[in-house]
Amino acid sequence: MSLLATILDTRCTAVDVDVSSRKRALEWVGERVAEVHGELDADEIYDALQARERLGSTGLGEGVAIPHCRTKCTDVIAVFARLEQAVDFDAPDDAAVDLVFALIVPEEETSLHLTVLSQLSQVFSEPQNLTALRHATTAEALRNQLLERAPQEAA
Repeated sequence: MSLLATILDTRCTAVDVDVSSRKRALEWVGERVAEVHGELDADEIYDALQARERLGSTGLGEGVAIPHCRTKCTDVIAVFARLEQAVDFDAPDDAAVDLVFALIVPEEETSLHLTVLSQLSQVFSEPQNLTALRHATTAEALRNQLLERAPQEAA
């Protein structure tokens, strides 16, 4: 099983998310996290994601962004969405973003956070992976496409 499978709940995966800006995308992430993980506050998640964005855009290029932040959560939480319309994320290639993978990380966590970012980088660097993700028609299919392409943990 991949590490991504352990942190990405199907309920935190969505396709055709209707947002009009990076701000609204980050608000949506906070809302989804709070909806699925009731002990967390949507506004706190949003504020932490916004604070991280002010340090520098989490847009990678090729239409992908990985917004992330540290909070008082106990486990790493992931949210993955394909947006209905791509939005500006100040990516280095100036491409608008339609694939958003957000990471909410406990304040003291370091190694798992970096491992997840490394695995995501591997997946998102392959054009055929991006095409497959963009063609997923349901949240479950989007999650499955990502997990099929993620590095597998050694048994």
